[in-house]
Amino acid sequence: MPNPSHIIFLASLLYLSSATAAPYTIGVNYGTVADNLPPPPRVASFLKSQTTIDRVKIFDANPDLLRAFADTGIAVTVTVGNGDIPSLSKLPAAQSWISTNILPFHPRTTINRIAVGNEILATSDKSLIAHLLPTMEALHSALSLANITTIQISTPHSLGILSSSEPPSSGRFRRGYDRAIFAPILDFHRKTKSPFMVNPYPFFGFAPETLDYALFRPNGGVLDHATGINYTNMFDAQMDAVFSAMKRVGYDDVEIVVAETGWPSAGDPNQPGASLDNAVSYNGNLIKHVSSGKGTPLMPNRTFEIYIFSLFNENLKPSVSERNYGLFKPDLTPVYDVGVLKNPQALGPTSSTTAEGPSSDSRREWCVARSNVSEEALQKNIDYVCSSGIDCGPISNGGACYDPNDVRSHASYAMNAYYQASDRHDFNCDFNNTGMLTTMDPSYKACTYPSSSIAGQKVGDKPETETGGSIKHEPSLFNTFLILASSCILIFKHFHIIHSII
Repeated sequence: MPNPSHIIFLASLLYLSSATAAPYTIGVNYGTVADNLPPPPRVASFLKSQTTIDRVKIFDANPDLLRAFADTGIAVTVTVGNGDIPSLSKLPAAQSWISTNILPFHPRTTINRIAVGNEILATSDKSLIAHLLPTMEALHSALSLANITTIQISTPHSLGILSSSEPPSSGRFRRGYDRAIFAPILDFHRKTKSPFMVNPYPFFGFAPETLDYALFRPNGGVLDHATGINYTNMFDAQMDAVFSAMKRVGYDDVEIVVAETGWPSAGDPNQPGASLDNAVSYNGNLIKHVSSGKGTPLMPNRTFEIYIFSLFNENLKPSVSERNYGLFKPDLTPVYDVGVLKNPQALGPTSSTTAEGPSSDSRREWCVARSNVSEEALQKNIDYVCSSGIDCGPISNGGACYDPNDVRSHASYAMNAYYQASDRHDFNCDFNNTGMLTTMDPSYKACTYPSSSIAGQKVGDKPETETGGSIKHEPSLFNTFLILASSCILIFKHFHIIHSII
């Protein structure tokens, strides 16, 4: 018979391991098209001490920036300028470039990747396109000859490389480029174990009616009839379109890295989607989505390496929106916080939960309806919750969450309200397997989903007239017994391991 103290010890370990979420990491593009940015050493120190950002991508091989990141442990992707590509396609020139731009800094500065140009196919420059792969090969050979095996070679692509992207399963590279250009590049990536880099920007692909779809907010989704997959965000759709194109030429095993993606916090008058709230929503939800490890429908269980564009607002960019992609102002105060700050309170007030954006507290969870559940089942959830004492006024006609007026949206609000009022036990979001927990804030516009217990309102405080509910879902002794039983099974299953340790 196991010692009771051992069981308590094991139960504590199980609780701590389940309650501790693995931290996510994120990269940023560190652009310098500005005349008011802080010195690179200060930037490097700030990123290391004040943020969770552990990688940066720069758009050149600036020695001042490379020296600044020495001994920080922050990985740096350097870039070969587009105009330098033809001259570096021969090995001697590539060796000289490596000797000048890499060897003086590596490994004290952790250079993890060399990006050869940026969006070369989009330039339509035949010379650059023809010399792209030879330059990648020459730089790889130069690194090998210098006995450096930890630096990858790649090149970022815009989504203009696709001739078809909707639906995602139809994704294919541009005709004439698929076999002549992309198959050889992807073969290089496969052989060198380097990633295919892409720059997906839902900001450039949304229409007014698909804004929620682009921002990871609740929406009806877009169905890919060929696969039966209902996409609920544009980022997944764009990534799966790239994956489909790679698969079509036989290279779906090559890793994909998101070299750039972002959303401007301000824009020109003809860019109504460019706003602070939308930037918070897109970048915050993107980080949570990517770091969840769920991947995309066609690439499940993947955690993509991503680089948000950009680190700073850059005041010399040509348009308002281009000048307002930054997470930070030049004085290092946040434009808004999407969860990358280690101690946001120490840096003054920041945007956290907004009318349209997510909270920066990644530990909070919301209960929402599963996407594959019938409206009939969800209506039962609404009926039950609204008869259990929960305030359903926000989803009543005229309420802040009434629009969109559909069963799925109303059910998510009601189910979350019930979950929050029931002390946020996981089983209170089950609803006969029709609910699921998410760390992405489903709030939108004036509709705010509660994220903590509703004051003064507990399940069981029913109104005088009970309309009834078809789901028997109140916390009960039986629920508690099931949870304890499950815990005991885990305890006894692993007891021999803990016993040997003790």
